[in-house]
This record gives sequence, C-alpha cells and structure tokens, in this order.
Amino acid sequence: MSIEDDIAFIERVPTLRMLGRTALRILAIGAESRYVHEGEVLFTAGDPTDCGYVIQEGSIRLDVGKSVGEVIAGPGTLLGELALIAETRRPATAIAREPSTVIRISRSLFLKMLEGYPEAANILRDQISARARNAVAEMTDVRAMLDASPAPQ
Repeated sequence: MSIEDDIAFIERVPTLRMLGRTALRILAIGAESRYVHEGEVLFTAGDPTDCGYVIQEGSIRLDVGKSVGEVIAGPGTLLGELALIAETRRPATAIAREPSTVIRISRSLFLKMLEGYPEAANILRDQISARARNAVAEMTDVRAMLDASPAPQ
C-alpha cells in the first residue's frame, strides 16, 4: 500500500478521522505494518502498553475474560486507543482469527504528532471529554434504575 492508501485507510477509523488528514499523514509515515498469523497472539491481557493497533485486514478475537467473554474486531478497528496517550495494561488478550495485517502506531509517534498538531490534540481532548460525560450519564441512568427497582425479598 502507498502512503496515500494508508492515510485513506486510517481516515476511516472514527477516533483517528477527526484528527485531520495532515496529522494522519504523520501517523501513516511513522506507523509499522505487521502481519499476524492465524492463532498468533498480538498481545496478552495484563501486558503493559506502548502502542495501538488498527486492524487493516483479517480479524482479531479479544478474550476479555469470563465476565464479558470474547469480542471479534475487524478491519478499521483501533485496538488500544488509550495506549496511544497513556501507559496502561492490556485489558484483553488479542488473537488472530485468520491471517491478518495490523498497523502499529507507537505511543511516542502519536504523542509527537499531537505536539506538532495542537489542533488535533484539542479535538482529541474534546472527544475524550465527551465520552467521559456520556459514560457518567449512562452510569447515572443505571444507578437510577437500580435505586428505583424493588428490593429482593
């Protein structure tokens, strides 16, 4: 794929799209493409993070644990969104369901891009803030439903 193809592909990822084409060009130039064999583990739950992955081809199974189960992620999915901006631990194990290709975006590359494009950083900050507000509103709604339900006898 050419750089322009990579930019166009990354542009389809909702979290990244809003950063703007110029910022995405930096990511496309600095990112690494990686082939993952069927059954290969991309990362394991509990691993420290240093990057995010965009699934370009194929699919990845995320084993989140017994309480949630597994999730299947396909092309255009960003795995490890928070890992792009902060050191965390992987909440799931990612295993290729089939031969797959991922684009690895390192945290250092992502943060340097944000330094060079403060407007992209502001957009990302606003997006994270909006998500946090929505999550709090949803938790408040669930709490209200729980408080309103009759106590078990």
